[in-house]
Amino acid sequence: MKKAVSAFFDKYAVDFNAIYGGKNGVFHNLINECFRKAMKLRFIKTIEGCCPVEGKTVIDIGCGAGHYSVALAKAGALRVYGIDFAQGMLDLAGRSAAQAHVDHICTFHKGDFTTDPIPGDFDYAVLMGLMDYIREPKALIQKVLSITKSKVFFSFPAGGGILAWQRKLRYMNRCDLFFYNKEQIYKLFQGMRYKDLVVEDIGRDFFVTVLL
Repeated sequence: MKKAVSAFFDKYAVDFNAIYGGKNGVFHNLINECFRKAMKLRFIKTIEGCCPVEGKTVIDIGCGAGHYSVALAKAGALRVYGIDFAQGMLDLAGRSAAQAHVDHICTFHKGDFTTDPIPGDFDYAVLMGLMDYIREPKALIQKVLSITKSKVFFSFPAGGGILAWQRKLRYMNRCDLFFYNKEQIYKLFQGMRYKDLVVEDIGRDFFVTVLL
């Protein structure tokens, strides 16, 4: 399954990057507004949730093209570590960090967070658009909580409705997708170490903040 996800995002890297980059045409901007509004909303909420980020360390798990990593580095993060298993995405992330002059702050690693050793603890952890593809999420969540000192930000794709149907159709025969409702999300975190758990419905996704 991981190979299928990696292959898909290697091919999709440039198109995915355009969702955040603002270089789409009128038609694609309309599609983004209708179907991908939650992607921009979760970006805004994550950056706001990490602020003030000056002097803080961040791990961006499933960092993709590095939009969160670069934004947080530009906002003053001390160190940002991005990990992803799609080389096409990491190539974009490295170029973005260099263009923003934060490549001395951002480190991007090709690998699997669930099995690779992680270099130390972090103040914040970001997992945006990752849980969509995780067949067994509980072990991943436990590992994230174990290396994070302050806050973790997740997005979980919401099941049901036209947006979930549209995604299932678009990803058919590409890679598996996993959807959630609020009850399933709360159940995932039962018995884990945290002070507070906030689950917000932002349309296509649930935006989850874990306070540690």
